[in-house]
This record gives sequence, structure tokens and C-alpha cells, in this order.
Amino acid sequence: MGYKKEGISQIEYDELVRIVQQGENSPILLDVREVEEYTDGHIPGIPLLPMGEIVDVIDQFERDEEYIFVCRSGRRSHEVAKFFKSNGFDKVRNYAGGMLEWKSEIKTGEENIVKDLRELYKKGAD
Repeated sequence: MGYKKEGISQIEYDELVRIVQQGENSPILLDVREVEEYTDGHIPGIPLLPMGEIVDVIDQFERDEEYIFVCRSGRRSHEVAKFFKSNGFDKVRNYAGGMLEWKSEIKTGEENIVKDLRELYKKGAD
């Protein structure tokens, strides 16, 4: 099960698999790696918004949503979760193992690179 690190809830592989398979609107899953890393392999259905771009758009995120962040090893995503928390977001979690521990299906290519944050909130709205 999960645990906390520096005040941020950490989730592990089995829990993330369950969340991905549910495919519901919440929590919002977000990959924070660089574009090249994402196109080399990512978890299907999880959109990309590189860590370096988040600072410029933090105010556009909906504060009442729950977010889970993913990166290569869990370090960058943990930093993003801490940044969100310091900006008033209470419902943030980190996938501690990152892509290094992801054992399920991966996709390659530019499946879902976020260009407009409103895209994050449309899942399942069609």
C-alpha cells in the first residue's frame, strides 16, 4: 500500500495499475518527464506535461481535483507533487517507482502531449 514521504502520499505499482484500469476522471494522472522520454515509452492514456512547463501554468490547474504524477524514477514527480502542495493543492500523490518500475503495457509516440490544460478535465466527458 502507499506511504508518505515529505508529506506527499506515495503510491506503488499495484495501486497505479488499478487506477489506470478504472479509467475514471479522477484522479488526474500526469507524466512530468521530457517529450523525448515520453515518446520513447509511456503509460497508455496518461498525458504529458513536462516538469519545466508546470511553473508557468500552475494557476490554470483546478485545485479541487486529485492529481497523481509520474516520471522516470519517482524523483521529479515527487518534486512536482511538493510544488503543487506548496501552491495550495491538497490532493496530490506521487507514483514512487516511476517508469523504471512500470511492468505493464507501454506506448510509444506522442499519444497525449498537453497543449491546453483544459484537455485534462475533458476525459470521459464525451
